[in-house]
Amino acid sequence: MKKNQIPGQIILAAEEIPKQWYNIKADMPNRPPAAISPRTHQPVTADELNAIFPMGVIEQEVTTERYIDIPAEVMEKYRLFRSTPLHRAYELEKALGTPARIYYKYEGTNPSGSHKLNSAVAQAYYNKTAGMKRIVTETGAGQWGTALAMATKMFEMDCTVYMVKVSYQQKPYRRSIMQLYGAEVIASPSNLTEIGRQILSKTPDTNGSLGDAIAEAVEIAATNKDANYALGSVLDHVILHQTIIGQEAKKQMELVDEYPDIIIGCNGGGSNFSGLAFPFLKDKFDGKADAKFIAVEAAACPKLTKGVYTYDYGDSVGMAPIAKMYSLGHSFRPSGIHAGGLRYHGDSPLLSQVYHDGFITAEAVNQTEVFESALLFAQKELIVPAPESAHAICQAVKEAEKCKESGEEKVILFNLSGHGYFDMTAYDMYLQGHIVDDIPGLDGEILRAQDEIKDIGV
Repeated sequence: MKKNQIPGQIILAAEEIPKQWYNIKADMPNRPPAAISPRTHQPVTADELNAIFPMGVIEQEVTTERYIDIPAEVMEKYRLFRSTPLHRAYELEKALGTPARIYYKYEGTNPSGSHKLNSAVAQAYYNKTAGMKRIVTETGAGQWGTALAMATKMFEMDCTVYMVKVSYQQKPYRRSIMQLYGAEVIASPSNLTEIGRQILSKTPDTNGSLGDAIAEAVEIAATNKDANYALGSVLDHVILHQTIIGQEAKKQMELVDEYPDIIIGCNGGGSNFSGLAFPFLKDKFDGKADAKFIAVEAAACPKLTKGVYTYDYGDSVGMAPIAKMYSLGHSFRPSGIHAGGLRYHGDSPLLSQVYHDGFITAEAVNQTEVFESALLFAQKELIVPAPESAHAICQAVKEAEKCKESGEEKVILFNLSGHGYFDMTAYDMYLQGHIVDDIPGLDGEILRAQDEIKDIGV
């Protein structure tokens, strides 16, 4: 089957699902430096990490092996929802009048509605084998919290989710589906933790942030022996688990004799963009291909395009390890945009390193143009995208329009990382004209937060 004969979607057979995760650290020219302990200001040790993570995850965090076998128990769960389809966006191409061929990898086919289940299942498995009874986490828009609620239920564990307050209020059905799978869901910051009480005493009307929610979840995990913490993005092991996306996409594109010229993903903490891009980036390192990679972030939280490459805390109060990454400053508090999963102040150290080295590029887009692209996509491709994923759509449309202007027949691949059927409040606000781009004081807030990075002393 050749490139012009592709059906509406391609799904791999069960035996074709990748049996290993790909670790980009084996191939990247420069690896990011080790994370630093906030307590000792020395490289963080396995013993320190073991206070909140299982050893199986810690080993994946530090390994430089190129491929890591996926445990049989994880593969058994993966087969419930993988492979995910690769679509050719015929109707979108027609609407744009572009010579570009647009493909998207759709990760929203499982009940969590996003790619997050790929890592949630793996992390739940490693915690279960380590004897943990409960996993505590944070969530922004709710995709990660939903995925972890599902995964812990698969392995008969308890789950507590600290959900950023603005998303807790904006997305009630996200709370409902987490509770459906047995999770306890708490608006963050809360009065249930010391850190939450401190934050509320200073800023009682805060919308909350992922940094706040991370800090609360870490506090609970660190003070309860039967509980561990799980993070849904940023860390190396999470990026590792998500590479099943890109490996599947490569196989699927080979079936139609295609290879992308441009690879696009939205970017919050880095997991879905890296999960798609890193298996293709290996080809760039090996000199086999030269695709352009574009990480698309929210203009309200522009860590790559306006952040600094430095050591910073992973949370808002300095409990989490200090990592070398692009950051807006750990005290930065983004506005309450509806793409809650993109409201993180920093970025994956792995993604930050390849961006710093010039292997990928970044673009920041505004809410109104994102929702405009989302509506076009929904009307033409019949899938309502998550607000986060719509950032990737927005950039894909821009790249396709460039092809229309130049007449180039480029192949564009983007990650449709999740659906938006739990995000209809956001679409309702857009349709009523209540979504705006103006963010008063953004640059000043970034500068203020980045000034605090200098006080870390690493």
